Amino acid sequence: MLRLMRKQAGSWLIKILLGAIVIVFVFWGVGSFRSQRGGRVALVNGDQITLDEYRETYNNLIEQLRRRFGNNLDEDMLKQLQVKRQALNQLIDNKLLVQESKRLKFRVSEKELANAISNITAFQRAGMFDSRLYTNVLDRLRMTPEAFEAAQTNAMLIDKLRTLITSSAKISDQEVLEWYNWVNASVNIDFVFFDPNRYKDLHPSDEEIKTFFENHKEKYKTDAMVKVRYLDFNPDAFRSKVALSDEEVREYYDENIETFKIPKTVEARHILLKVNRDADPETVKKTKDRALDILKLAKEGKDFAKLAKQYSEGPTRNKGGYLGKFKKDAMVKPFADMAFSLKAGEISEPVRTQFGWHLIKVEKVNEASITSFDDAKKNIREKLTDDMAKSLAYDEAETVSDDAFEGEDLINAAKERNMKILTTDFFSSKGPIKGINNPSKFASVAFNLTDMEISNVQELNNGYYILQQVDKIQPEIPAFDKVKEKVKLELIKEKQDEKAKADSETLLAALKSGKTMHTESKNFNLTPKTTGFFKRNGSIPEIGFERDIAEVAFQLTDKKQLPENVLKGSKGYYVIQFKDRKISTENFNEEKGDIKNRLLEQKKSSIFDALLAQIKSRSEITIKEGFLE
Repeated sequence: MLRLMRKQAGSWLIKILLGAIVIVFVFWGVGSFRSQRGGRVALVNGDQITLDEYRETYNNLIEQLRRRFGNNLDEDMLKQLQVKRQALNQLIDNKLLVQESKRLKFRVSEKELANAISNITAFQRAGMFDSRLYTNVLDRLRMTPEAFEAAQTNAMLIDKLRTLITSSAKISDQEVLEWYNWVNASVNIDFVFFDPNRYKDLHPSDEEIKTFFENHKEKYKTDAMVKVRYLDFNPDAFRSKVALSDEEVREYYDENIETFKIPKTVEARHILLKVNRDADPETVKKTKDRALDILKLAKEGKDFAKLAKQYSEGPTRNKGGYLGKFKKDAMVKPFADMAFSLKAGEISEPVRTQFGWHLIKVEKVNEASITSFDDAKKNIREKLTDDMAKSLAYDEAETVSDDAFEGEDLINAAKERNMKILTTDFFSSKGPIKGINNPSKFASVAFNLTDMEISNVQELNNGYYILQQVDKIQPEIPAFDKVKEKVKLELIKEKQDEKAKADSETLLAALKSGKTMHTESKNFNLTPKTTGFFKRNGSIPEIGFERDIAEVAFQLTDKKQLPENVLKGSKGYYVIQFKDRKISTENFNEEKGDIKNRLLEQKKSSIFDALLAQIKSRSEITIKEGFLE
């Protein structure tokens, strides 16, 4: 492996790592980086937050965002998401909560800490804590046991504080019912729709069109356009140059053996009899007795799949309770523990989980194994070839970049290597239409170049590019004659909208004076419609998904049947009138337990957030001047 690393010392991977270091220096500023190293970035009631703590939290956030956004994560997005402030706020909050925990005399004993760490699955082998694995995992994370244990202690202190503050939170049955009624209420309305497109006889004068243009000139400004020449370093073109030995393939296999381990899996069916988590003991017992009756039928030889279709209350009922093949961590713990303790063909005793009582039949057990080298070597060779081809493509791109500083240098560098240099048509900030896999990023680079400037090597999707801006057209307001027809159409559209709004307001005013929708709508050659019942967050029949209209509709009652104003939807204007309301409580008892738990967690979160806000209000927090700029 060391030999492979040495061989690739000039490769794209090493250069990317070096590039990351350069970015750090640019990001922080060389001077500030040196002066702040090991120093503080903030004081929280006299306790410091160090640059090292901040950097670790910041990097963790970046990693989370990278997993979420992939290659779309760039500097602009980081600024938009205010990642630096997020990281610092996270550290400040934790510092405040630990301080409050200590003020209230909470402590974590060595025994508590040891138990908590030993129960972390990442440090276990065969369900038991492994001290060697513990050390190895922390080494890979570049963390000492002392640092990890200090962080774990702080997390446990905060957890104790959270438990104390939120333990008194309660959700009453009335709160559950009110929430259920709010979510499950349905309303029925009558409405008249005014479509702006129905107003056809509109003919604005040339003077009106010209005035409209003068008042909206900026709207018609053309986009800036650029033209670039570029070189495309596609890794596929370098695959034939990759020389990969059998020894290197084997070396990769040995160094990454963990990735070739196949965990134990089980293929099973189950029968679920639902029981709410907060069900009374009598209900729990009765449901278990039903499960035992079904188990007796299964043991007497009844087909388990048919029993599942008949009795199961779970989503796999129609498939005979078939769950397919699954890993242990894919199921809740009581279920998984039982399923993985059975042999093929065995049926479990009833198992209680948060969902209810389960009967489990294991159909097949696939023991843990390791993909052999012979089976893995083809994929390994493909992967290493891809990596090395990418490395060669980057090396070539970097060499060309070093040789091409300005002007004709890019053309000459391409000619020396017999490379085809490509030139785009003019394009806007949306990017070229053809030939580029990531046009928006390509355009972003192109628009940030000055005239004839050559870019650094750019990675777009799986390849590398070097761009040179060769021409640019500045945005401008066109002459009126060039856009007259477009202006005319937009003026007509505005007038249509104004007419639709005026007519809808006339109708609403008539309804408020006591006239009927059916009669008054005839004055506009329109016929009222009825939506039928719809829920608060759903699509409105005959109208579509219009959140603002739904929100107003649910504010109407028998006593207040009309809204204050007409409502603008995505297609036009609506006049609505209350017709009826109903609440369905059909599934309330089944959903009551889950709703109560969800509302309880929300209340606990609100209580804890309020505590944190209170602590902040009485704390002294000082952030290093200019740190977040």
